[in-house]
Amino acid sequence: MPKENPLGGQHHRVPEHMTIRRANTDIVTAPDGISTGPFKVEPLLQSSVDGENTAMRAIVGPGVITHWHSHPRGQLLYVLSGKGRACVEGGEIVDLHPGDSIWFAPHKRHWHGATDDMTFSYLSIQAIADGASVHWFDPVTVKEYAS
Repeated sequence: MPKENPLGGQHHRVPEHMTIRRANTDIVTAPDGISTGPFKVEPLLQSSVDGENTAMRAIVGPGVITHWHSHPRGQLLYVLSGKGRACVEGGEIVDLHPGDSIWFAPHKRHWHGATDDMTFSYLSIQAIADGASVHWFDPVTVKEYAS
């Protein structure tokens, strides 16, 4: 059974007017149980309304990867810095570099995170369906990560 989005506990709508969020003002630690270690997130756009988007900047330390998860309307990552890795269930692990973008199709289980030797930061954009933007599953096994 998937876990619901632990980052979206409150009811939110996207702003109705132009809104500026200053860099590094709302950085928080991601909740336990969604990755192999702690990482930082900066919410950029929050909503819990179906069809609206959410966005965040993530800063992931060396060797930290997310658990398996999926997004009901898909997810777009844009790499800002460092070096990352990602994998769709049943697929090959790919390396990610600054300027790369990667699309995860709706409902496709996947993971992403930093390489063992470098911090990884990215922008993440996903939309809401049935009140959630993400569904969390089990941790990635050592065998899955090494394949």
